[in-house]
Amino acid sequence: MKPYPKILGVFCSALLAFSCGNADDDVSFDFNQGGLGLGTNVDACLNLAESDLVLSIQDQFTTLPGKVSILFKVSDTDGSPVSGLTANQFTIYEQGRNDDCFNTISTSESLARISPNSQVFNNNTLLVLDLSNSVLSSSLNELKSASVSFVNNVMPADEAESFKMAIYWFDGEDVLHELNPLTSSKQELVAAIDGITADISNDPSTDLYGAVIKATNIAEDLLQQSSNNKIIGAASVVVFTDGTDQASRFTEADALNKVARANSNISFFTIGLGGEIDTDILTDIGKTFSVFAGNEAELEATFNAISLRVSEQANSFYLFEYCSPKRDGSGINNLAIQVIQGNTQGAVQTKFDAKGFIGGCE
Repeated sequence: MKPYPKILGVFCSALLAFSCGNADDDVSFDFNQGGLGLGTNVDACLNLAESDLVLSIQDQFTTLPGKVSILFKVSDTDGSPVSGLTANQFTIYEQGRNDDCFNTISTSESLARISPNSQVFNNNTLLVLDLSNSVLSSSLNELKSASVSFVNNVMPADEAESFKMAIYWFDGEDVLHELNPLTSSKQELVAAIDGITADISNDPSTDLYGAVIKATNIAEDLLQQSSNNKIIGAASVVVFTDGTDQASRFTEADALNKVARANSNISFFTIGLGGEIDTDILTDIGKTFSVFAGNEAELEATFNAISLRVSEQANSFYLFEYCSPKRDGSGINNLAIQVIQGNTQGAVQTKFDAKGFIGGCE
């Protein structure tokens, strides 16, 4: 493992290996892998039930004198995010070189906790609004009200550098217009929405496919910036429209291929309004979740439904930390973490190096 807080990046090859049980096979340190991420299935000796929850390890590191920190995402087997977990729902198991199987570590004695993840994780949301003529002339006020609700629901009550949002809009032009740059300020975002006027657009057409492609490019650039700064990044692209692509600059295949091949840490959501939308296409673009409003009166409810999903996605990343009883000289130790939520459970296994570990961890 590498020392806190510089994480992710390029790992030193010998510090940490990830394997099942006492096997020697290493998992590559690719950025944010799918499935269990940097972890593996737990050893059979633990005799845990079949997993209903998936713990995907995004990164892990140690901090002297003896703290182990693991950032992971929790989802169900269908891929839906699981948010709101607390430290007392986790069980820690360690296996040292003298142990035939794993020993349970007390979460209270080890000071286990869910910690703020701002130093190791960034989550960015891109709200992309259709401001073509049909919206501006018939549903602008409802869209503004729904967008403000979306901002208030998704953004944390207290500003955090790790949670930001940007707002873009499109019409028929070959450009994705920036309404407000990436910010952690709710007030700034709400003010930008309030400032939208009916004469904002100069092109009454709709470049939906172009907007999807450009928004995806922006999201991928943000993830790359996070990676360059040794921080794990996730992004959500939320697209609203009341119609179909009319500009025809890009094909349906162009947009769908862009979404299908996007970084796996980008979630895609779509909101459709009215009877002129193509629900099949919007469902394919919004591969994470899609909602549709039959009329302007239903618009805020659909935005609220999406905001709940976006918020759950962001809050399904956890930085779990505890003070290990292992000490310097114990070498590489196996670690398994199990989480229980109601009648469901899941577990993941990894390893950590206790080099330099002494007492006094808090």
